Parts: sequence; structure tokens; C-alpha cells
Amino acid sequence: MKKVIITIIVLCCSLGMQAQERGMRKANRLYDRYAFNPAIDVYQKVAERGYKSKELFQKLGNAYYFNSDYTNAVKWYGELFKMQDIEVAPEYFFRFAQALKSVKKYNASDKMMQQFYQRSKEDPRAKLFLEQGDYLKNINNQAAEFRLKLAKFNSKYSDFAPAYYKKGLLFASDRDTGFHHRVRHKWNNKAFLDIYQQKEDKRIVKMEELQTIKLHESSSLLTKDGKTLYFTRNNSRDNKKIKNAEGITKLKIYKAEWVDDVWTNITPLPFCSDDYSVAHPALNFDETKMYFASDMPGTLGASDIFEVEIKEDGSFGTPVNLGAAINTPSRETFPFYASDGLLYFASDGRPGLGGLDLFAAKMEEDNTIKVANLGSTVNSPQDDFSLVLNDKSNKGYMASNRPNGLGGDDIYAFDVVKPVVFECLREVFGQVVDKNSGEPIAGANVVVVNQNNDIISTTKADKNGNYVTEIRCDMGNFIRASKKKYSTNEIFVNTASIDNNFIIPLEKQEVIVDQGGDLAKVLDLGIIYFAFDSDEIRPNSRVELEKIIVAMEKYPSLKIEVRSHTDSRGMDDYNMKLSERRAQATVRYIISRGIYNVRIKGRGYGETQLLNECKNGVKCSETKHSVNRRSEFVIME
Repeated sequence: MKKVIITIIVLCCSLGMQAQERGMRKANRLYDRYAFNPAIDVYQKVAERGYKSKELFQKLGNAYYFNSDYTNAVKWYGELFKMQDIEVAPEYFFRFAQALKSVKKYNASDKMMQQFYQRSKEDPRAKLFLEQGDYLKNINNQAAEFRLKLAKFNSKYSDFAPAYYKKGLLFASDRDTGFHHRVRHKWNNKAFLDIYQQKEDKRIVKMEELQTIKLHESSSLLTKDGKTLYFTRNNSRDNKKIKNAEGITKLKIYKAEWVDDVWTNITPLPFCSDDYSVAHPALNFDETKMYFASDMPGTLGASDIFEVEIKEDGSFGTPVNLGAAINTPSRETFPFYASDGLLYFASDGRPGLGGLDLFAAKMEEDNTIKVANLGSTVNSPQDDFSLVLNDKSNKGYMASNRPNGLGGDDIYAFDVVKPVVFECLREVFGQVVDKNSGEPIAGANVVVVNQNNDIISTTKADKNGNYVTEIRCDMGNFIRASKKKYSTNEIFVNTASIDNNFIIPLEKQEVIVDQGGDLAKVLDLGIIYFAFDSDEIRPNSRVELEKIIVAMEKYPSLKIEVRSHTDSRGMDDYNMKLSERRAQATVRYIISRGIYNVRIKGRGYGETQLLNECKNGVKCSETKHSVNRRSEFVIME
């Protein structure tokens, strides 16, 4: 409806500008004493200093992914996939794809999912990707089923904005009125819109009493008592159009009264303005509220849906924006309020089939709002808008500029065969248990997240680790469990699953380090490598030492002893001296990074504290010898 917007809500506004923003929840893990898992702040600072490792980026990506901070997850998984000559587990392809989808990088997400499928063809998530691909699957799952038919009263011009009127319809049209010379407006060189009536006998007549000046009139609404008519018109006064400071004639909603069998006393509504447009009136069932579209101050996008109270004396309250649950940074327009409480509207800011799509919104008991695309039997790749519905008869009208119509925009009559589905939920249950012991984990947090990373439900496991929650039955779900001192884990439930009982194992990872504990184990440090037969620290080991440095910066009272060990190969005295040199080299490096020397000391132990049987004279594999070549960072205070 690229020209309908010209004639209706944004007559003289540029609509090319769109802004997108999505708020992201950020979570920072708290640390008790010297407890680090996954040590977000430590790894973040290490990475920001330019150090890189596969493990570092995996842990950072996971930390943000499981905390639903998908922007940062994309950042760090992206760094992981930039690394050359490393093997990445298939799970990271999937998580990266999910994060990319959440920041609306759909093409990049699809490419990553293709790679995930190549590596995990039997994974149900990979199979589901082939079936779903993108949000179109979700639209189909929620879709209403309409039976559309092109209305017979359409013309070769634009016809739209149908409204129930007595025993017929009102609608807007720029059709030929029979005059030789037609007044045209400069925007698109088409005739001005007028309001027409389809009478009970199917005759079409112009509502002459509403046309007092050659401007646009459209989108009308009749009250139940038949005494008040609201309609949209270009701003005018005393039969003259009114322009704002930029020289643009905006839109206003006008009110007409039925007096002596004629519409008269035509006046604009009090909340209209010369400075912005107000259009497309709709009333709730008891006519105590009006809904309309506007670009007034406080609008989130090009046009938003607003609500205003109609008081008992007929006066109006202050308009209120329906907020981000309905409105987007793009266009929301043509509201219609059905008697069953559903609010229908058109939008091009939500996932759809193209152009303006028709949506329905439902207010839940907890005052949250759910919005659903009406689906492909209603919407098309073109503009679909201005729906009105008699929900008792399940019949109505809408407009579209889809191909195969008679004019630019055409009105379609429809029957509702199946209403829109807002959410399909099913109850599931299960238990959160310790992965190693099998013991239940009391009080674990259980969150259900759908394939778009929207949270469906949250709950806590009881004292026996049992939980009951709801999942979406029309799309895949992730049941995600977490508990302090445990790693987060999730299981995937696809739409074909008939099981309702799901056990989620969690692995204990968080460690409380007391005096005498090894900080290297807590931070899961890799081996600190030195050049052969030397105390020179290799560059690829410095990233591991940075983790120690960041931890000491975070906890200024922390004092440690660096203990360096060798394997049994070589002379005992030589190994002792080599380990001492390496311990001192490690201490010097950490001090050079800004740690006071009173907080760190080093000592070499040579081969005196072997961890296995590989002592002098015992033949061992390289793997077993490597266990003994280690650095410890023991907490002394």
C-alpha cells in the first residue's frame, strides 16, 4: 500500500527512515570469595587486552549466551570463528546461529545453521532447521485461515478503508466521479480521496455532505447509535487547507453529527494538531475508548497506534501510546477493535510476508500483550491493511494492493475459517540432577526459551529437584537449567516430541578456593610453556598468565606462590635449577604487569613432587610425563 500511506497516515512524511533497537538483558555473575565460574570479568579483560585462545572465546561466548546477552555472544563467538586452523565443536555453530538470529542477522544465521547441519545431520535441531528455516514457520503455526474474495464494488482506482455503515459499507476511493476535470494533488498526481457508501441495494454513492473542500477524506467509523461519524481528512479550517511550519498539510480525525437526516457540525477532535497527523479511528466494544494512528510526539516509529479515553460527557482524555508491545520503529496503522477484545492493525515493522501485514493483538490477564501475524491466507508480499470484522458472523473486509485486483488498492470480503493462534503451550515436567552423583539439585532455575530466544516460562525446581513448566507446542524449545556452583545446561525439545518428562543434568564447576588452594585449577589454566631448556615464557602461554594477573587485580589482598615442576627426565639437580629459574621468570612477568612484588613469590620443585609413577628409571609416555610438567599458583593469603 505504498500510495495508501500517502493518502492516509503519512501523507507528506518520508517513510524511508527506519530504526531498529532491541533491548538486551545483561547478567554478571557474582563471585563469593575466590569462586570463578565462568569468570566473566576475568576472561573479558584478558580478551580486551588482545590475547586470544579458543578456550577463552568459547567461555566468553557461552557466558553471555546463557545469560541471554546475545549481542556479546555474537561478539565473542565471532572472534572464535575468526581463528584459523582450529577445530570447533558443532554446538558452537548452533549457538552462534541462534545468537545471530536474535540480532536480526538472518542470512548469517542461516549460513551458520547450514554448517551446523553438515556436522550434525542427526541432531533434531539440524533437522528442524531444514523444516523451518526462519520465522515464516512461526507465522504459519499461528496463522488464521481466511477465505478471501474480491469485492464487486472495486474500481480500477484505489479502494480501501472499508467501514460498516447502517446496512452497507463506507470506503475511501479516488475513483472517477464523472467530472471532465478532476482535482489532483501534487504528491502522486492522483485524484483526491473521497468517502463512498455502498448502500443496501449495492448502489455506490459519494458522501457529498462530507466533501466541503478538495482534500483527502477516508477511513471512517460510525457509532452504534448511528448519530456520530468519525472520519479522516486533511487538516482544514473554513474550507481552506492548513499547513504546518514545514508547509505540509497533516491529517486529522473529524467528527460529524447526524442532524435532520444529514451529517453536519463537522469538527476536528481536540487532540489533533496542525503539527502532526492523527488518522484511522476505531472504537472499543462499549465505545469508551478510541484507537487511532499518529506520528505525534512520543511515537516510536513512523506511525504508532494510540488509545484515548472517551468520557461520559463525550469529551476526550489524553492520548496514550500503546507502547512497544504493539508499536515498532516502523509503521503501525489502521487499528480495528473487535468485540472479542482483539485489536487488529497493520504493520511493516514485524516479521511478515512483505510490505504491511495484518496482525492481531491480545491482552493477557497479567496485562502482557501477545501479537500474532494473521498468516498467508490474509497477508501477501504486498501491502495488506484496513481490516474490519464482525466477529459474531466471522465475516469482514480488508484492503490489499496484491496483484490480480482491479485497481491500485482493492477491497476483499472474507470469511474467517480458523482464528489466529497466539500461543500453543503444553505442560512438561522433569528433574534437575547432579551430573556425577545423580542427586537432585534443589532450587535450580528452569527457563524455557523458544527457537527465537524468547522466554516462554520460568520456574524453580523444588527441594527434590522436580520442576513443572510450559513449552511451546508449535515450535522447538530449549529447557535451560542453572544453579550457582554448577554449569548451565539445556536440552532441546522439538515439535515432534511426545515425551513430557525431561531430566536435566548439571555439572558442578564452581570452586571455592581457600588458602593453600591452586588458582590454576580454578581458572582451568593451560600449561605454561617455556622455550626448550630455557626460562623464556612462550607467547602462547602469556594469555594463561593474564588470567592470574586479572584475578590478582580483582582481589588486591590475594597473595600467591608460583610453584614450577618438571618431569623426571634429565638430571635431578638440573631440573631443580631449571624449575627455579622458570618459577622466577613467571614471577617477574607477573610483576612486570603491575602486580606488587610483595604479593607474589616463586619456587622451583624440580621433579620432587611427581603426580604419577613416572620417576627416574620408569618408562612413560609423553602424555604421562606432561602431567608432571606444571605450574601451580598456590594461594598463600
